[in-house]
Amino acid sequence: MTLRRRSVLQLLASAAMVPLLPVRAMTAEPGIEAIILSDLHSAYERMSQLLAAIEARVVAASRQPLILFNGDLFEIGNGVAARSGGEIDWAFLGALAKLAPVVFNIGNHEPDFDNDLAHFVEKADALGITVVSNITDKRTSKPFAPASAKLTLGGVTVNVAALATPAINTYPKATREMLEIPAPVEWASANLPSILTTDGINIVLSHAGVVADRAILPGLPDGTLVIGGHDHLTLTHEQGATRYVHTGSWASLMTVATITAPGAAADLQRVAVERDAPTSASLDALIAAVMEKHLTEEDRAVVARTQKAMTLGETARFAAAAIAARTKADIAFIGHTSFGTGLPAGDVRRFDYNAALRFEGKIMTAEVDAAGLAAILARCNQDGDTQLDQRTGDFLYAAPAEQPAKDRYVIACNDWSAINRKAYFGREDIAFTEVPDLKLKPLVLEALGKA
Repeated sequence: MTLRRRSVLQLLASAAMVPLLPVRAMTAEPGIEAIILSDLHSAYERMSQLLAAIEARVVAASRQPLILFNGDLFEIGNGVAARSGGEIDWAFLGALAKLAPVVFNIGNHEPDFDNDLAHFVEKADALGITVVSNITDKRTSKPFAPASAKLTLGGVTVNVAALATPAINTYPKATREMLEIPAPVEWASANLPSILTTDGINIVLSHAGVVADRAILPGLPDGTLVIGGHDHLTLTHEQGATRYVHTGSWASLMTVATITAPGAAADLQRVAVERDAPTSASLDALIAAVMEKHLTEEDRAVVARTQKAMTLGETARFAAAAIAARTKADIAFIGHTSFGTGLPAGDVRRFDYNAALRFEGKIMTAEVDAAGLAAILARCNQDGDTQLDQRTGDFLYAAPAEQPAKDRYVIACNDWSAINRKAYFGREDIAFTEVPDLKLKPLVLEALGKA
């Protein structure tokens, strides 16, 4: 079930007049109401709206609220965030800590602004955040934070375990040599049996990705809530009373999980967060001040204009189609995490464009036969209702949708997808060739100018 934020806030309008009493005094029903966040990536266009949604849920909660953040608060590609050291992000995290207990699993972007993860843990701890991670600091041979937490909330014990992504190349380069990250499936098999208990509410925060999570799920106690991240997916999966959920990225969604007792299946509710939704007074002034201070002339420059807002999927497919048209390929592909959010309506500043298309890259082409293309297409466009057993974690957006019947096809893609062809295309034998003097971001801007 998905509720729009505006509907939620209308229902809770009268609650806004209630004084902010201690949460425990306001809750009566047993169990917890977990507010799930993941992969925000310094999404300043929605961060205040997201905080307003969370504030409303906490005020209205009939059970003890718990905020679960599954990694990647920061985004190095956001120039304002980088130049301010994540000032808005840290304020957001501090505001969450004042609302309810917060458990935070370290993702691969936490060292974006300060490459020493120990500093992130220290600062979050000072805010009252419970940080969890199974990453070890190679310099000390000690974990950056405990790999689990045990809380007593809503009259029950809540066990939370944490897993990180072992994809070392997704961490900042300067951080990588400090990190020792275990293989997630093996770590889960060895450690989760002693963390998750039959007399507690069991939660696993996994930033390891959907492929690892799928292998971990069968070994968990029935009734476990598993929260996935890193892959920027939106999905729910049921396995007995166990629930597996990904709650999207870029502050576009939050998920609320109501768990009444140990072993009980979580009731999951998605809450969409729109750009034009009501905002939080706790962040509005700061966001305006930080943006005014740190937006450069280049950030403010209008680089494109759109007739209407484009969703994330529409933006990605537009980019893929632009690559195909510019290279005269039959079809083009681009990795899904190349994109953060969709393009806004009207004037698109460089800042907005960089939030939509995160990374620059070269353009590559290759040839495949018809059977090869069919196999590749079967793995693409997993932003719909793709079943868990068909999920690949990393996936490609593909466009155009229709191709003529041929024996061989010219395909094109960005270089990140070509470099990581096994993960994206499902094979390593595609011989890609770079297209000279052609870059991804200017190419897509050129197409936007003609749209």
